[in-house]
Amino acid sequence: MKQRIRQLVDSRITDDGMVATGIKGVSLFRVTHSMPCAPAVYEPTVIVILSGKKEAILDGEHYVYDSSQYMCCTVPLPVEAGTPEASPEDPLLGVYISLDTKVMTELAIEMESTAGAIKLPNKSSQPPGMSLANWDDTFSDALLRLLQLDENLADTAILGENRLRELYYAVLKGDAGISARRAFGIGNEIAKSIEYLSLNLSKNVTIDELASLVGMSRAVFHRKFKQATRMSPMQFMKSMRLNKAAMKIATGMTVNEAAMEVGYVSSSQFSREFKRMYGQSPKQWSQSKDLLERIA
Repeated sequence: MKQRIRQLVDSRITDDGMVATGIKGVSLFRVTHSMPCAPAVYEPTVIVILSGKKEAILDGEHYVYDSSQYMCCTVPLPVEAGTPEASPEDPLLGVYISLDTKVMTELAIEMESTAGAIKLPNKSSQPPGMSLANWDDTFSDALLRLLQLDENLADTAILGENRLRELYYAVLKGDAGISARRAFGIGNEIAKSIEYLSLNLSKNVTIDELASLVGMSRAVFHRKFKQATRMSPMQFMKSMRLNKAAMKIATGMTVNEAAMEVGYVSSSQFSREFKRMYGQSPKQWSQSKDLLERIA
């Protein structure tokens, strides 16, 4: 079945880049040249690799995945991502599926309230926000059925939402299910705090404010946040700010504009922190990096 999915995708995208399908939030991508890891922000998404390898780095930990596993990110995360091994002989080919928060939440809560639903882990532990999951028959079948819709406009319009919902359900039941159900279902306080932080990067949000927002003590919140993101809340905010700024600079925004967009008042402080994280000044970065063609 995996081979059928690859052939289907391969026939629809012949040039490098990302191509939208007729299904909302679902795109196909191909990369035939090596791209070193560079700052990116992963939104809640599933990335499926059909050939080649992809790499993501989260707080120093490397996630390398290929057609044996798909990547599931359940909360916004600042990462470095790239395709270090892609080549014309061994292209990266895959599917990008954005996770609709509303639909995922509905499914997760429905699963938790249904008799016989898969039990959540002990509430003292917080599953990671990014995980690799093995393909199973349920996921493979749902993905194939979803992508087959793109062959017919009427089928896509009428069945698209249901087929996408079927794929989401397969993710919630699979290896990444614990992380996904915790992020979107009951007890998703950490995911809510991450979303709040991501939407308020230009503000000076404090740990106490975040802990109060989700009804936790400062110590418990700090521990659970780090379990989910591998970073402290303040490290997370700094990484998100710098990654978003790097992406803005790469698309043509000036250094000062990018710094202000993500909440920096002092451009000199921004430059110092940027160079400390990436080993280059923002100006050097803008001259040497081109992220416009990147598949994050």
